[in-house]
Amino acid sequence: MRLFTAVDLPKNILMRLDRLLTALRPEALIKWSPLDNLHITTKFIGEWPKSRLEELTAALDELPARDSFEVELRDLGWYPPERSPRVLWVGVHAGEQLRALARDTEELLGKYGVARDERPYSPHLTLARITSPVPLRGLREKVAELQPAALGRFTVSSFQLYRSDPGSTSSIYRKLHEIRFETAMAAP
Repeated sequence: MRLFTAVDLPKNILMRLDRLLTALRPEALIKWSPLDNLHITTKFIGEWPKSRLEELTAALDELPARDSFEVELRDLGWYPPERSPRVLWVGVHAGEQLRALARDTEELLGKYGVARDERPYSPHLTLARITSPVPLRGLREKVAELQPAALGRFTVSSFQLYRSDPGSTSSIYRKLHEIRFETAMAAP
């Protein structure tokens, strides 16, 4: 099984992203992310044996307690930002709390043999992938016209373990487990 952990997006944010994608899609023939696949990845796990799934979910449930935190989605950008970008993204702004969740997950899963990421954690939503050279002028103009893009704020109080299966046009993500935050400041 190919697995990853991620923060889900609330329905109101998905509706805003749907309107954004509707405005952008006609501008370029590239591989657009399906709305159902949009999420904020916290850790790519990779291949994991199905026989050890229960062990993995139990480990994730043991992550340190944390308070809920706010995430803001804003700005559109390219990676790399130069002439031949491969990704169009929405910026994810959450401060140290999201980075701490990603770091804690990475450290925990390292004890179970999951490879550490070599690149620093850079949260974003991938709107589209550019896999072959195509004209991007119209899309670049539309992205510039929509800046600064403010897509909203939401509270994160859990994250999920997902399985990624190949589909006919894109991967199909299946939620396997939810890890809720146990707020340290909960009332007695």
